[in-house]
Formats: sequence, structure tokens, C-alpha cells
Amino acid sequence: MSVLARPDTGDLSGQAADRGMLRFITCGSVDDGKSTLIGRLLYDSKLIMDDQLARLETDSMRVGTTGGGIDFALLVDGLQAEREQGITIDVAYRFFATPRRKFVVADTPGHEQYTRNMATGASTAQLAVILVDARKGILTQTRRHATIVARFGIRHVVLAVNKMDLVSFDQTRYERIAEEFAAFANQLGIPHVQCIPVSALLGDNLVEPSANMSWYQGPTLLQHLETVEVAADDASDPFRFRVQWVNRPNQDFRGYSGTVLGGRVRPGEPVVVLPSMRESRVARIVTMDGDLSEAVRGDSVTLVLADELDLSAGDVIAAADRPAQVTDQFAAHLLWMTPDAMLPGRKYLLRVGGVTLPGEVTELKYKINVNTLEHTAGKTLELNELGFANLAVDHPITFDAYDENRDMGGFIVIDRFTNATVGAGMIAFGLRRATNLAWHALDVDKAARARSLGQKPCVLWFTGLSGSGKSTVANLVEKRLHALGHHTYLLDGDNVRHGLNKDLGFTQADRVENIRRIAEVAKLFVDAGLIVMAAFISPFRAERRMARALLEPGEFIEIFVDAPLAECERRDPKGLYQKARAGKILNFTGIDSPYEPPEAAEMLLDTATSAPEAAADRVVAMLRDAGYLDR
Repeated sequence: MSVLARPDTGDLSGQAADRGMLRFITCGSVDDGKSTLIGRLLYDSKLIMDDQLARLETDSMRVGTTGGGIDFALLVDGLQAEREQGITIDVAYRFFATPRRKFVVADTPGHEQYTRNMATGASTAQLAVILVDARKGILTQTRRHATIVARFGIRHVVLAVNKMDLVSFDQTRYERIAEEFAAFANQLGIPHVQCIPVSALLGDNLVEPSANMSWYQGPTLLQHLETVEVAADDASDPFRFRVQWVNRPNQDFRGYSGTVLGGRVRPGEPVVVLPSMRESRVARIVTMDGDLSEAVRGDSVTLVLADELDLSAGDVIAAADRPAQVTDQFAAHLLWMTPDAMLPGRKYLLRVGGVTLPGEVTELKYKINVNTLEHTAGKTLELNELGFANLAVDHPITFDAYDENRDMGGFIVIDRFTNATVGAGMIAFGLRRATNLAWHALDVDKAARARSLGQKPCVLWFTGLSGSGKSTVANLVEKRLHALGHHTYLLDGDNVRHGLNKDLGFTQADRVENIRRIAEVAKLFVDAGLIVMAAFISPFRAERRMARALLEPGEFIEIFVDAPLAECERRDPKGLYQKARAGKILNFTGIDSPYEPPEAAEMLLDTATSAPEAAADRVVAMLRDAGYLDR
């Protein structure tokens, strides 16, 4: 078949049969031909308008990569950078329909640096077409994408062994690749795999069976896509409805608008509202076209309950006899999407359903080797790595396990300060807190302790490079406060590593945990009514903000002890800079690990131009003027 031949596939003008919408993605390693496959599939299916075809032919002559022939990849590679580089960068969504089915396809990038974009496409797909270059076979990125597909709950996979024309349509080569992938898919637990040998450029086995591969007796790609039975929405699944907004147009109507995320519901059925656990019944199912007798998964409706309950966006209305789970700690699979490593203990934002709330990874249980699926130890996740972790959030969330309900079990991780999405997660199960633990009410509280000590408790957080004078100034401040009769405690970076934090090293992950523990201890000392001096390099702003967030307003005073790196190296009181320059100390702040200076510290002490005694006097004067010292 000629590259320019358009086979007659019959009249496609009729309505697509009612087989539902199939959402699928194309993925795989770079240059495996994903965009070309989709473009050729649309072309051979006569789904390209004449003006689109004319523009495609013009663009192929101008920026095409096929030596004068039609470059079908240009149909979906819409970004200028994609056309210039001949790669896919963003996710390109395309809608098309045949007489038998409607489709939404997400053409996703193959480059490792754009794995996050591939994950975006996978998050809503029901089927994945994973392409493999017949010349190269199964690559690491192929395995990574297959692993992500499995983690995102996609149960139907097509392995399209592409560029068969470049290996002379070799059956043995195809079968070897198909067997290798089938074994890997079995390890991943993907239940349905269809392998198809294709040539996206020539159109072999896309719409029509290939005359060049008569040894293949299976379906073409389009035949499989039109007939595959993806898991239908099961009416026996428990009812789930997440509130998007409270609909209150007047005093006589209160409804809760959103989308049914699972099961079905009818008026009169009992429901429970989560996380409050209050029960009611569905009184009405309201739409713009009138009331419904039933709402099923995917329906956007407004529910009216028999009782006026206090609901807000993010609350879940669920079947009373099969409610969702509520927890503030859970285990989940994580895909990390940013060059900045995931650090346990660092505060992030988690968006679960319609709710965004602070949370953290409390422990990385293991990382997943995408080539072998082996579980390996680790403390952090780097860009494009997969792992299994425990997480905690500040307030309880309502969820189902991701394997049971993708809409109820998926979440994203957001950087608190850039608002960038840095990770995607799939909840596996909730973690139960010990049921015998509760806050014990105490008669003597922080305010009573502070009054008896004649002071207002706070944390003076001294941060700066090693050798800047943090500990020296903090020690002088404590001496002056002690002489005035105040009650204090000094937490020093070196001293705590002899006991409380002796198990921690100096990796970024260990430094985050070091500061987390110190912040919790400082909080306890403040609750005891003390003025706490904390002298730590604490190089990362995120952890200093985390420490501040643990305390009440006015209880955390950040003091930037500022001295240039050259001056700190000149002083080098412990000989650490000399060792770091010699390569004997790794991850040393200022040398091979960054220091992030405060952006809005309450006080700046320039110890390069002023004596430690003068700096200490400034701190004490600030405490007195601000009312922290009653005597």
C-alpha cells in the first residue's frame, strides 16, 4: 500500500453505535511513532477534512520528517516546538468517531522529562496503546509507561509493535517482543493485553489487515478499539457523590451539585454524608431538564436531601450501608514529577477530590524499579520515580481505594509555594491510628506556665551558614536572659545530633527530618512557657516555614545570622569548610548543598560587621520592646 493511499473503509457518515465512549492513550518510548500512528489512523479512517488534508500536505513539505511524503504526526503535534524538534511534548487530545464507537485519544510524550504529561493522559484513560519500535524492542521508558498505566488502574493494553517495515515484517522479531512484554504485563497485573504488529507510516494493521504480515491473524488496531469491552460501570458499586457546590438560589431550595462518581441512587434511598457521618435520605434528583428517577455514575446532578445538613464543597454523599472510608493517614503509590526530590517530613499540599489541604509524606516504604519491579530501599523519590509511601494530612479525607474507585482514590501533590504539581498518588488503604490515644486535658496550660515565669514564650530561630555565629549569638542571648531571671533553653545543631538526632545523616531527607524533630521539641518547650533559642543552619525555607506553622502567631521569630560565605570560610571554627573543599564532607551547606536565605526574617544580624555581643543586645532589646519579657 502506498503511503498516500487512502483505503475505502465504507461509509462513516452514520452515527456511532451506542458502545459508549472509549478514552485511550498512546504512550511508549521516544520516537516510537505515537503521533504518526494516530495521524495515520485518522487518515485511513477518512476522518480528516479536505482542508485539514491540504494543510497537512503543505506542513509536511515545510517541516515534515518523511522526505516529501505526508508526515501524519503533524496532525497531533500542534506545538511549534514539537514540529521543530519532531517530538511530542504536551498531551494532544483528539476526538473522533466511527460507525461503531466514539473515541477520545490522548497522544502523550515519550521523553522521560515529560513523564508527568503522560501520567496526566493516563489518569482518565480506559485503555492504553503502548508503542514499541520493532528495531529497539522493550526499553526502560516502555516499562516505565507500562508501570504507570498499571498503577493508574488501566486494565486494557494494546502493545503496538511499530515500524515492522524496518525489520522486513519479521514474525520472529515481533513474537519475541510480544512475549517479553506479556511477561512484564503479567508481573504488573494487567489482565488484558492485545499485541498487534503495525507500520504506522504505511498503515499496516491499523484499519485494514496487512498484506505484508499475512502470518498475523488477529484484529487490526481499529477493530480492537471498536470492539474491546472495557469494564462497564457496575450498578452494584457503592453510591458515591462528591459535592462541588451548594446550590441555594433562594430560601426555599437547598441542593448539592456535583457528579456521581460511583454506583447509582434513587429518591428515597438512605445516604450518609462524610466525613461528618450524618445520615439522611435523597428527596430529589434535580437537573435543568427536570427531576430524575435515578442518577448513575457520570451524571451531573443536584441532590436534595430530606434533612437540611451543613455540607460544603468536597464533602461526599455515599450509600448509607456501604460508606466510603475517612482517615487522616493512608498508604499510597506515588509518581514523582519534579526535579526537586520528594522529602519525607516536608509539608506539601494534597488535592484529594475537591479538597486541598496540607499534608506530608511521613515515610517512604520502598521505591519501584521500573525494569524489574523490584522493591528497593530509599528515603526520597527523584524525578519520574515510583514508590509506595505513608502520608498524613491535617484534616480527615473521604476516600475509596484507587483500585476500587479511581475518582475517589486519586490525588495530586502540590508544592506549597510555587503551586506546581509535583506528584500524583493512588491511595491503597487507610492507616489506622492507635485507638487508645487521645489528647489529655491538663489544668495547667501554656498561658499559666508563662504567667508564673513572667515572660511570653517563643522560639528564636537562628539560621545561617556554618561559621556565621548562630550558636555564639544564641549562647550570649541566653546568658543575658538568664541574668535577667528568665527561663530559657538553647537547642544547638551539633548538640542534638549527639542524642535526639544521632541516627540522622546530612542528606536532604535527613536534614528535613532533623528540623522536623527540633521544631516539635521547640513547640513542647514553648508549651512549657520557655523562651527557646534554636541555632541551626536549617538551609531550606520549606522546613523553617514548617517550624513556624507548628507555633501560634508571634511565637516563632526567625533571625537571619548573615555572614558572607568567604567570611565563614575564613573563620571555619571547626575546620569543616576545609574538609568539604577537600571532598571529605559531602552535602555541606554553601559548598555542594544550597542555602536558601530567609525572605522575610523578623531580624537580620550582620555578624560580618558587628560583634556577637552587639548582636545579642539587639535580640534582647527586641524581646523587651515586643513584650516578651515581663521583668
